[in-house]
Amino acid sequence: MKILVTGGLGFIGSNFILKLLKESNEFEVINVDAELYGADRRNLSEIQNHEKYQFVKGNITNKRFMEEIIDKCDLVVNFAAESFVDRSISDANPFLVSNIRGAFTILDIITKQKKRMIQISTDEVFGSLSSSTATEESKLNPSSPYAATKAAAELLISSYCITYGSDVIITRCTNNYGPRQFPEKLIPKTIILANQNQKIPIYGKGQNIRDWIHVDDHCNGIMSLLLDGKSGQSYNISANNEIDNLTIVKKILDIMGKSEDLIEYVEDRPGHDFRYSMNSSKIYKEMSWKPKIGFEEGIKKTVEWYLNHEEIWKELSPKILDPTPWKN
Repeated sequence: MKILVTGGLGFIGSNFILKLLKESNEFEVINVDAELYGADRRNLSEIQNHEKYQFVKGNITNKRFMEEIIDKCDLVVNFAAESFVDRSISDANPFLVSNIRGAFTILDIITKQKKRMIQISTDEVFGSLSSSTATEESKLNPSSPYAATKAAAELLISSYCITYGSDVIITRCTNNYGPRQFPEKLIPKTIILANQNQKIPIYGKGQNIRDWIHVDDHCNGIMSLLLDGKSGQSYNISANNEIDNLTIVKKILDIMGKSEDLIEYVEDRPGHDFRYSMNSSKIYKEMSWKPKIGFEEGIKKTVEWYLNHEEIWKELSPKILDPTPWKN
């Protein structure tokens, strides 16, 4: 089977491609990436000469280009997206283009070519939950421009499944962590700043809660759905591992032997969701999938990976580590 992975130079996409090629001989992979913000060819340097891997630079909004590429493949996994919430607050336009127009371009083509599509969405489409947990049937209630564009893509996909019988599966995952994550995200940013003994910014009081899942577990969940997931269905992928941001930062500092005096509380971003939570019993039951990497093990391995890959982040632009990027 030949799989087209879009956005494969990013965090989750690159980990997914590595898993496909390292753990199975059944797949060939074409990776399409526009090499925009957050993409890094070094994420896949170890397989750049792999006989079953091909990289093609291109944008998912280019319909003619995507028609030709998708025609060569059996299935599309769409990771390509603008994903940093803070940047969607300062400028939503790139998110509208990539997350809606791009997803629609792929959707329209796979419908006409009768191919399967896996759309990678997010728990943020459900918005902030005070006490409950979201199921696949919960109301979409996005708070940020980023989350709204991902929700819009989901609604387009749902309409195509109903109207045209499109073969699409939507996956929604909680916060990922692990190797190859872009350094402006909470966990890699904390590791990098702590290693340099710089102040680590935390929004508000650091009490915002996320359900953290190791990227390897997320990729396993997607792989379980490639062939056996039910068309027209959505699947939540979570680890039942809700932790507030302050606890995350303190845990990293403890692992690294750094002082909590490095923590600096900064102005909270607008519309900051307090808590995300999802119920993943559907994929547990239907796909027999469950997360395997506990947070204690996973965060230690993540810290170790970043400290052993200094070349990835040592020449970062100061803007990437900006404590309030939504202001820029």
